[in-house]
Amino acid sequence: MLTVYSDDHRLHSGKFELVDGEMQPCYECPERADLVLEAVRKATIGEIITPDDFGLEPVRRIHDDRFVDFLQHAWDLWTAEGRDCDTLPLVWAVRGMRQIEPQHIDGKLSYFSFDAGTPITAGTWRAITAAANVALTGAAKLRGGERRVFSLCRPPGHHAASDYYGGYCFLNNAAIAAQYLLDQGAKRVVILDVDYHHGNGTQSIFYDRDDVLFVSIHGDPDQEYPYFLGRADECGTGAGEGCNANFPLRWQSSAASWFTALDKGRQLIAEYSPDYVVVSLGVDTYEGDPISQFRLTNDDFLTVGRRIASLGLPTLFVLEGGYAIADIGTNVSNVLTGFIG
Repeated sequence: MLTVYSDDHRLHSGKFELVDGEMQPCYECPERADLVLEAVRKATIGEIITPDDFGLEPVRRIHDDRFVDFLQHAWDLWTAEGRDCDTLPLVWAVRGMRQIEPQHIDGKLSYFSFDAGTPITAGTWRAITAAANVALTGAAKLRGGERRVFSLCRPPGHHAASDYYGGYCFLNNAAIAAQYLLDQGAKRVVILDVDYHHGNGTQSIFYDRDDVLFVSIHGDPDQEYPYFLGRADECGTGAGEGCNANFPLRWQSSAASWFTALDKGRQLIAEYSPDYVVVSLGVDTYEGDPISQFRLTNDDFLTVGRRIASLGLPTLFVLEGGYAIADIGTNVSNVLTGFIG
């Protein structure tokens, strides 16, 4: 299995996020990707390459131009106010407020974000564009004939929608890769999201389209972040009706329940008959994850890989969440090793 990786991920290293009413060190940290890379090397599953530069055109195929421009210049606007700390928003335009982009950076941060857990730093722009290139390079290799590729992306992406960021995510790497495959001639692409948290951004991007089937297994939004998307009755709209499938599970759901949902998702994928599968690979379903409530074990991730492999389709894995630092490398490499078989 080919792995795509960029050291530029380390340029994004937030100091604090708001957790349980307190400012705490960020769970999403550079060590995550470093440990995954180390585990991939030890597993000797294949060559590790650096990404090509695809520019911003593929990013703008998914993300709104104003949003991309904001991300590119946010740090400069922030420091122009005499600040040198990480950025976090102050307020959100909730029900009854007008959806107008303010001129001041504090207003822009609030307008383009949905949580206070996703700081922008001096190196964020370079890191997130590198992550997009990692995903795009993986997609290009798949399009060129590779059957299995792992894009070791960081920061993650599946919470980022076309015009907002949050959940540690700025650019939606999996969505950008899927759109690239379509633009290069694919007719249908599946995005299978196995992260513990619902990929609200991915769902919203493709919700009215029938060329991408989005399948997600995640914590029930009645209990779990991001709370406001991910319910089972969200099935798509317009041309996309029937092309969105959510499998929300309650806290402390067993591994058996999780695999039952995966099997239902695999059936939908087989019926959809896609050209490619893009897997939003989060391993925060692990029983030891500090911000999740599922019970998968290290060995269960081998089974995850095997069951995805049974689809028999060209597959791109794109790294998303996973915050049990001591085990993230093992869990990711187990999925990839299980897939290889």
